[in-house]
Amino acid sequence: MDNSVRLSKRVAEDRPCSRREAEIYIEGGFVSIDGVVVEEPGARVRPEQEVTVAEDATLLEIVPVTLLLHKPADAAQPQHLLRADTLTRTAPGQRFLKRHVANLTEHLPLDAKASGLTVFTQDFRVNRKFSDDMVEQEIIVEVAGTIIEGGLQQLNQINGKVSWQNETRMRWAVKGLKFGTIEKLCKEVGLKVVAMKRIRIGRISMASLPAGEWRYLQEYERF
Repeated sequence: MDNSVRLSKRVAEDRPCSRREAEIYIEGGFVSIDGVVVEEPGARVRPEQEVTVAEDATLLEIVPVTLLLHKPADAAQPQHLLRADTLTRTAPGQRFLKRHVANLTEHLPLDAKASGLTVFTQDFRVNRKFSDDMVEQEIIVEVAGTIIEGGLQQLNQINGKVSWQNETRMRWAVKGLKFGTIEKLCKEVGLKVVAMKRIRIGRISMASLPAGEWRYLQEYERF
C-alpha cells in the first residue's frame, strides 16, 4: 500500500503552516527531500523520508522574471535553452527556480537562422512595453553581392536606419520588424543575407553574454 503524501501536506504538518504557505516554501526552492531540493508541491514523500525547510525560507511571493537569452543561429526553439545549466556565470543574477521558466512570453522572436538577443518574460509590465511592437532593435547583418545604385536609400525607407559598417556588414536599427523582412528587402537591392545577429533590444544590449546562455533582467534595467 502506498503511504506517501503530497509534499505540501507534509510541510504544512511539519512546520506547521497553511497548505498555501507550504506551496510557497516549496516553489521558492526552500524545501528538500533527503537533501535534494524539490520545487513541486505535488511531489510524493514517504514517512521515512526526511523533509527539510531551509532556515532562510521566506513566504514572499515569487516575483515574475524576464530572461535574456543569446540565441545561437539555427536554434529553432530557443526556449528549450532556458535551463539551470545554461544560466550564465558572467553576469549577476538571482537564484534559479524551475518556476522562472514557466508561462513565458517570447517577444520579437528571431528567424531560426538568426542569432542574438532574445527576450522571454512573465512580467505584465514588460509585455505591455512590447505590446505596440515599436521597441527598437539593433541587428548586424552580413551580406554578399553588390548593392544596386540607390539601394541604401531604398533600405532606409523602413522605420529606422540602415548603414554600412564595412564592405559586407550592415547595421540595422529598426522598429516593427517582421519575420523575413530584412532578407526580403536586401534581396530587392541585390544583396543576399549571409548571417544576422541582434545585439540590442531597446536599451538592453547583449554585451558579453555567451551564445546559448541566458541571464535575468536586473531590477534597474529598462527596455
